[in-house]
Amino acid sequence: MHWKSDFVEKLAQSPAIWITVLQAQGSVPRGAGTVMVVFDDVFFGTIGGGHLEFEAIAEARQYLQSSNASQDLPKEKRFALGPSLGQCCGGALVLNFESVSVLDSNRLQAILDAQRVQRFMPLALFGGGHVGKALVNVLAPLPFQVRWVDSRDEIFPNHVPPQVVCEHSNPVQAAVADLAPNSRVLIMSFSHAEDLDIVAACLLRIRQKNDLPFVGLIGSATKWATFKRRLAERGFSEAECQHITCPIGVPGISGKEPEVIAVAVAAQLLQV
Repeated sequence: MHWKSDFVEKLAQSPAIWITVLQAQGSVPRGAGTVMVVFDDVFFGTIGGGHLEFEAIAEARQYLQSSNASQDLPKEKRFALGPSLGQCCGGALVLNFESVSVLDSNRLQAILDAQRVQRFMPLALFGGGHVGKALVNVLAPLPFQVRWVDSRDEIFPNHVPPQVVCEHSNPVQAAVADLAPNSRVLIMSFSHAEDLDIVAACLLRIRQKNDLPFVGLIGSATKWATFKRRLAERGFSEAECQHITCPIGVPGISGKEPEVIAVAVAAQLLQV
């Protein structure tokens, strides 16, 4: 939903057609509730691309050009994803076409915000270094609400994607206690000592609440072996240490560039 602000600004200037997937049957590119908005010269969002979306955009723009749009809409239309659309998905979608204007802005923003809450997964990212910055950019269009934490307040860039909240925490591990339930956690601070403290805080939270489904630590197998010995000294068992994923990133991607690591880690997060 990173296009919301652009859409609101455009809606203040011209009317649009709001398209909603009302029903999704069988194999389809997007599910019920998916939305997109079509203006006469631009559109935001997607209902799945391909010829289906091409036809939906064309129909929406016909309504925009019609003087009877307010009388003709809202309207529901079924699209079978078969040979007539040049697609072989085999499913079907029912789309709703609605004429909207700046008067609908608050209502439509509320819909987008509600979908964001439902779809976006909380993610705590500890570390504002090169990989952290690359991850924030890679995650920008993905369904994550990012809490970006570092003990160095000056490390954060001036501009971040709208779903990112920057937080200075010193000591940095103190932020673990009030993470949102079911947060995914990535640990990549500038210091191995900080990394260890954050890992320990996460394990303590898992011991107490068991509500962190993924805790990933950047580093090698050798680093993790060292950490496990130090965590054992702090009273954490081998079974508890199994909650930590280290190294991080989907297997098979060997590049060490921050952007490559970021893509591999983002893919892994989507599997959780």
